[in-house]
Amino acid sequence: MNILILVAHGSRREESNLEVDSLSKKMLKFNSNQFDKVIPAFLEFASPSIPEAIEMCSKIGAQRVTVLPYFLSAGVHINRDIPEEVNKASQNFPNLEIKVTSYFGSRDEIAELLMKTALEG
Repeated sequence: MNILILVAHGSRREESNLEVDSLSKKMLKFNSNQFDKVIPAFLEFASPSIPEAIEMCSKIGAQRVTVLPYFLSAGVHINRDIPEEVNKASQNFPNLEIKVTSYFGSRDEIAELLMKTALEG
């Protein structure tokens, strides 16, 4: 079983966290059967945390976990916090193959999406 974890910052505003949960569900439509599940996780202010999400993956029988940071720029969370959280959690689940992808904002398509959004407004 291969699971994708979509990692967002997390917010004190519950509606923002629910948007990430909704996005993770929408992502399955574009999955082409690479991932059995897409689940959200958060750095702070919301659950599940990255370690909690990785533990959930282990409990449901995942062999591979891909962590996708849903961030626009390569700040401290991308360069330090997410890798540290994943590394700590992976120590408890040596049976899981865990990899962290590039962050969302590193994609060239972002410029096109931003322009489309501006033109719609």
